[in-house]
This record gives sequence, C-alpha cells and structure tokens, in this order.
Amino acid sequence: MTISAQNLDLTFQTNDGPVQALKDVNLEISKGEFVSFIGPSGCGKTTFLRCIAGLEQPTGGAISVNGMTPEEARKARAYGYVFQAAGLYPWRTIGGNIKLPLEIMGFSKAEQADRVARVMELVDLAGFEQKFPWQLSGGMQQRASIARALAFDADILLMDEPFGALDEIVRDHLNEQLLALWARTEKTIGFVTHSIPEAVYLSTKIVVMSPRPGRISDVIESTLPRERPLDIRDSPEFIEIAHRVRDGLRAGHQDDA
Repeated sequence: MTISAQNLDLTFQTNDGPVQALKDVNLEISKGEFVSFIGPSGCGKTTFLRCIAGLEQPTGGAISVNGMTPEEARKARAYGYVFQAAGLYPWRTIGGNIKLPLEIMGFSKAEQADRVARVMELVDLAGFEQKFPWQLSGGMQQRASIARALAFDADILLMDEPFGALDEIVRDHLNEQLLALWARTEKTIGFVTHSIPEAVYLSTKIVVMSPRPGRISDVIESTLPRERPLDIRDSPEFIEIAHRVRDGLRAGHQDDA
C-alpha cells in the first residue's frame, strides 16, 4: 500500500482542554488511486492529510507512506503538497516560484529549467514563466501551485481544497485538467473537498468523514470509467454515487447527535 493508516487517533491539547480531531481511522490507499476526503468543516479531513504529510503527529495508532513513517517520507520527498491558497511569492516570477523547491534541493540550473518547462507544459501554463503571480487569474495561480508540487516528481500529490475559492466555471475546468494530469502522470492523489460533485467526478475512492472526532463513516469505490467528460455528472451512475456520499454525510451527523 502507498498509504496505510491503522487505528489512527489524534488529540490536540488546547487551553480549553483536549480536542480529539481523529478517532480510530483505518484506511488503505493503493498506488495510482485518486482518493477524495469529504465531510463537514472540522471533521479532520485536512488533519488527516497533514498526518500523511508528517505535518501533524498522531497520538495513537500507526500510519505509513511508501512503507516509511510520514517523517521519513517527507525527508525522502515522497509527496508534493498543494494548499488551499496558491501561496506564490509575489516577488518571484511563476517560473521562479515553481523552481524554488528544486533550488532548495540542489538541482543543477539545467535540470531546474528542464523540470520547470516540463511541469508548466503539464498544467497548461507554458509561456507564462516570466509572468508574476499578480498577472495571473486565481485559477492559473493554483495551476502554478500544482506545477510547483509536481516539479520534483514525487509519487504522491496531496491537495487540500485547492479549488475551493474558485468560481464554478473555473473549478469545472480545473477538475477536467486535474483528471487529465492524473491520467498522464499516474500519481497517487489525496484530495480534500467540501463538494460532493467534485469528489464523485474526480475520485476512484471517496472517503466520507463524520463530525469531530473525525471518523470514517463510509469508503465508496467509484464505478465510473477512468475517462470522465463533465457531462458524466448527469448520468444515473454518477447521481447514485452522489446520493451514497450524501447519505454517508447524513449518517455521520446522526451518529454525532
């Protein structure tokens, strides 16, 4: 398994006492899967993604990434991480932003240039290397952020609501582009979202999480084909999966009541 969590717990210590963010989370993610995490705000979706990335330390259970601890995987640069905001440095060009991790890792100038050109092509930003972030739309900035995460060619891409702040038309377009990117690169993708249509459209597996303490209330294996035009969202199969996600979210709330 690329990512494996067993009986994972995480409790934060706060001034108001302990807060259990994750409880008894068990999940297996295989190489090349596209897995979405969906649930209400505060259910632990982002916290779980951060545990995979080694940015949060679980207080119970175990988690492995490529057979390593998340900390070891982070040091081995096993994943790229895309945040909710593009997080581009305004004083650097788009090309300069994308090559930043490559500079830190000590790649040669020639290798940096080659990789930047390759990933900009992948996210359909070729020709924008010399532009600054403020000269690009929100959707283009987020594509640059994805390119930066892809630049060092990690096997795993972790994405925390990357399209949440974008309007629906741009979001639909980027969903299509992300599926095409996934098909070309065969990355393993973990994707946090609040959108049921987005989760169903993108994923091979949808993990439905319940309110705090975050638990997995359902894991739905998608029966949709790998090739997914946007109008697949009108198909009975798509609507059936969306209903199951909605039922899982509703059941999670009832369990909490």
